[in-house]
Amino acid sequence: MNITDVRVRKMTKEGKMKAVVSITIDDEFVVHDIKVIDGEKGLFIAMPSRKATDGEYRDIAHPINSETRDRIQKIILESYEKALLEEPTEQEV
Repeated sequence: MNITDVRVRKMTKEGKMKAVVSITIDDEFVVHDIKVIDGEKGLFIAMPSRKATDGEYRDIAHPINSETRDRIQKIILESYEKALLEEPTEQEV
């Protein structure tokens, strides 16, 4: 699996959510709405999720193992850091 494109939309509002990211895998499959969150231990990603009837949030799409999650997170956070230096910030919708 290769992540062939990463698109970062930075947030202008102050808060824990710093960006929303879309990734393309092998030029064939896209995952939207991955969030970059500033937590107590630094930046991390949150996969797209939906609120279930019990009030809990459940991931819609997610890596099967921690190695894949770590690789995706590393690529996304590197792209986010580059975006901080390059692009103007988008409005939060």
